[in-house]
Amino acid sequence: MISVAARDDSAREAVPYADPLGEPFLCTRFALPARPATFVRRPRLTDHLDQALDTPLTLVNGAAGAGKTLLVADWAAGLGQPVAWLTGETGDQQPGVFWAYVLHALHSAGVPLPAGAGPGPGKAARVDHRLLACLAAELSGRDRPVVLVVDEFHRLTTRDNAEQLEFVLHHAGNGLRLVLVSRTEPLLPLHRYRASAAITEIRNDELAFTPEEATDLLARHGLRLPAPATRALVDRTGGWAAGLRLSALAARQSTDPETYLKEFEAGRSTIADFLLAEVLGLQPAQTQDLLLRVSVLERFRPELAEALTGRPGAESLLAGLCRQNSFVEDLGHSWYRLHPLFREILRVHLRARLPGLEPELHRRAARWLRDFGAVPEALAHGAAAGDWEFTAGVFVDDLAIGRLFTGLRADHLCDFFSRMDPQATGAAADLVRAARALSEHDIDHGLAHLGHAEEQLPAGAAADASRLSCALLESLAARLTGAPARAEQAMATAARLRREMPAHLLAKHPELGALLLTHLGSARVWAGCFDAARAALAEVLDGPGDAATALPREDCLGHLALVDYLDGWGGKAESEALAAAEASRDAGGCPFPGAGLGQLVLAAVAVDRDELERARSLLDEAAACGAVGADPVTEACRALATTRLLLALGDAQAAANAATPAVAALTTSPWAEAHAALTASAVHLAEGRPDAAAEMLAAMPGSGEPAYAADVAWVRLAAGRRAEAVETVERLRVSDRTGPGITVRATLVRARAAAEAGDTTAAAKLLARALLDAREDRLRRPFLDAGPGIRRLLETPYLHGLAAGWLLGEVPAPHDGPGTGTGPPVLVVEELSGREREVLTRLVQLMSTQEMAADLYISVNTVKTHLKSVYRKLGVNRRGDAVRRARERGLL
Repeated sequence: MISVAARDDSAREAVPYADPLGEPFLCTRFALPARPATFVRRPRLTDHLDQALDTPLTLVNGAAGAGKTLLVADWAAGLGQPVAWLTGETGDQQPGVFWAYVLHALHSAGVPLPAGAGPGPGKAARVDHRLLACLAAELSGRDRPVVLVVDEFHRLTTRDNAEQLEFVLHHAGNGLRLVLVSRTEPLLPLHRYRASAAITEIRNDELAFTPEEATDLLARHGLRLPAPATRALVDRTGGWAAGLRLSALAARQSTDPETYLKEFEAGRSTIADFLLAEVLGLQPAQTQDLLLRVSVLERFRPELAEALTGRPGAESLLAGLCRQNSFVEDLGHSWYRLHPLFREILRVHLRARLPGLEPELHRRAARWLRDFGAVPEALAHGAAAGDWEFTAGVFVDDLAIGRLFTGLRADHLCDFFSRMDPQATGAAADLVRAARALSEHDIDHGLAHLGHAEEQLPAGAAADASRLSCALLESLAARLTGAPARAEQAMATAARLRREMPAHLLAKHPELGALLLTHLGSARVWAGCFDAARAALAEVLDGPGDAATALPREDCLGHLALVDYLDGWGGKAESEALAAAEASRDAGGCPFPGAGLGQLVLAAVAVDRDELERARSLLDEAAACGAVGADPVTEACRALATTRLLLALGDAQAAANAATPAVAALTTSPWAEAHAALTASAVHLAEGRPDAAAEMLAAMPGSGEPAYAADVAWVRLAAGRRAEAVETVERLRVSDRTGPGITVRATLVRARAAAEAGDTTAAAKLLARALLDAREDRLRRPFLDAGPGIRRLLETPYLHGLAAGWLLGEVPAPHDGPGTGTGPPVLVVEELSGREREVLTRLVQLMSTQEMAADLYISVNTVKTHLKSVYRKLGVNRRGDAVRRARERGLL
C-alpha cells in the first residue's frame, strides 16, 4: 500500500524543508499512524468511509479516544493509492503555517505543486490568495482526485483557515477529496454540503463499538467474556473505544478480569486520568465547575445547571461542549446528559474537590425538578439528599400514592420508599408508610400509620392531596377488613375532595379513581350488595385502560366473575375470569388484594363441570398469585371453590375444615356465611345425618334467597321432606339474574322428587329441561349429585340424545357425588373449556402457535398451555390426531 509517494529530485528541491517560522517539517506528521496489534478493523465504518471517494468533503467527528484516527488511517492504508496525510497541532493555526503544512503533505504524497508553492520564510501570519488559486487550479486539472486527510483538525481551526480551505475545496472540483478528522465541527458551511449531498459524515454515535466489535477487541487483549458481561461493559462505556481499551488493559492485570470489568471504579482508573486530562483539564474554570456540579444529574437543562452553579450562561457553555464532543450529549428539547463514564468520573472528582457539596446539589436539583414537574427525578434527588420529608411530600402532593399499588413502577416505588429514613416525620411520610404496609397486607401497621397521618393533616386547601390520599387508603383498609360502611364513607369523602382537585392532576393519575371504585366494589361484594357492586366495578372497566389501571381492571373482572358465578352464570363468569387470569399473568407489580380471584372462579366453574384435576390446578395457580388470607372476598371464594372440590372428591371432613374463609373481617358476608352453612350441611348428609343437615339450614340467614334455594331444597329432599323441598324450589322465581347454575339444580330437585313419587313422565320432562339448560355451560356436577334414579333416567333414548357429546361419553364416571349411592354408570367425558375449544377450532385452520396468540389476544405460552390440555383431554399427542379425535366426538 502506498501512503507516501516516492519523490523525484526536482520536486524535492521545489518544496522547502522548514515552515515559515523556520522550524523543520517532522515526517511523523505526514505519515499514516501505525495501527497496534490490538486494533480491530470495523468493516461497517470502512465501508461507510468508501463514500468519501464520491464526495468532496468527509467529516469524521467524535470525542477524544473515539477511534477516529486509527479508523481513517486503516481505511487510507487500504485504498491502494497515495494519500496526503497531515496531523495538526495547535501551533499550526496561523494561515501561513497551516498552508505550508498542507502543501508539504500534498508534496509528500507525490502531488505536483505549482512552481514556488509555499508561503515562504517569515510569512506565517498570512497566505497569498494567488497561492490558493494556483493550488485549486492545479488540483482541478487532475484526472484522479487527491485524497487529503487532516487529522486533529480541531487544533487548526480558525475562521481564516476555514474560509481559505473552503475556497480551495470548492474550486478544486473533482480534483480533491478532503477528509477532516476532528473533535469539533469545522467552521465550514456544512449546511451547503449536506443540502447538496456532497459530504460523508461519521459521528460519535456511529464510532461507538458494538458488542460484537467489543468482543473482538477484548479477545485481542486476551480476554474472553460471556456475552452479557461484554454487553454490560459496552453499556457502561457507551462503546467508547479508549474506555474499552483502557478497561481491557487494566483487566489483564486482574486475577478475575470479568469481575474487574463489572465492578471497577472508573473514578480511580486510567480512564479517569485520560478524561480528566483530555477533556476536563482543557476547559476553563467555570466550565469545569459546571461539569462537576451537573455530574449528580442523569440529565439536565441549562436552567437546572444554572440552579446548581448559581451563575447564568449555561446554555452557551453546554452548546459549546456538545460541538466540541466533550462527552456532553444533546438529547433534544434543551435536555443534555454526560457520557456515563465521564459522569461517573466527575462525581468522584466532585467529592474530592468540593467535599460535602453533593447533598446540597441534590437538594437544589430536587426543588428545581419539582417546580418543573419532573416528579420521578425530583423524588430520586430528594432521596439522594436525604430529605425524606420533602421527598414524601412531593410524592403525595402529586397525588401519586396509588402508584405504590399499581402501574409499571409499583415495584420500583415500593423498593424506593423502603429506604426511607424511619426518623422522617410529617403527614406525607406517614401516608407513604401506611400505603407500603397496606400494599404488603400489613393491616395493623397500615392503620396505625394512617391514623398518625390523619392527626397531622392541617386544615385548608393545601392538604387536599393528602386528604384524598387518606381517603384512598381508608377505602383499601375498609376492603381488607370487610367494613363496607367504612368503604362507602371513604368514597363519599374522596368524591367531595376530587371536585376540588385540579383536573390535570386527576387526569395524570387515572389509577386513583380506579382504585377507589375497585375497593368500594369489593366491599360491596363482601356485603352481598351485588347490583351496587356491579355499578362500581363496571365504571372501572369503562374508564381508561392504561398500565396504571391494569391491576384494578383485572381485580374488577375477577369480582364480576364471582358475582356472575354466584348468580348462576358460569359461562359468563368463565369469560370474565379468563380475562382476569390472563391479565394477572402479564401485569406484574406488587400482589394486588384480589390477586388470583379469576383463577378461583375458574376452579369453581371447573368443579361444576366435573373437571376436578383442572380445578385442583387452578387452585394451586391462585395460591401462587398473591398473599393468601389478604382479602376477604378472595378468601371467601377460595373457601367456596376448595370445599366444592373436596365434596366432589368425597372428602367431607376436609371440606368442613376449609369452609370458613381465613380472614378476620369486621362484618360477616351473607353469601360467605351461607356457603359455610351449606358446606356444613353437606358434611352432615355425607355422614348420614340428613335431619341435622336440614336443621342447620333452617337457621341459616338468607335461606330463602334464590341463590341458595336449590341447595336448601336438596338437603330437605335428602332428609325425606319432599313437599318442603318442592315448595322451596317452586318459590324460586326465575329472573334475568338467575342463571343455569341455580335453575338446573332447582329443576333436578323437582325431577328427583317426581321420580321418587313414581311420576317418571314428569321426571323425564323436568330432566330434559335441566339437560337443555345445562348443555351450554356443560354443568355435569349437578347430574352426578342428583342420585342413581336420575342417572338411570338418562339411559332412556330421548334423554340420552340430549346428554350425548357433553355429559355422556366414552369413559365411565370415576366417582359419584357424596350420598348418592350406586347405580348404572353415567359415562362422563372431561370437556374442553371455552378457551380450549377456541384453540381447537384454530387447529383446524392450520394456524401456528404465534397466529393463535395474536388472534386470541393471549400470550404464546398461554396457547401452548391450552394445547397441552386439549391433547391430554383428547388422549392424543399431535395436532392432526387432536382434530380427528375432536371430529369423532362431535366437538367440531
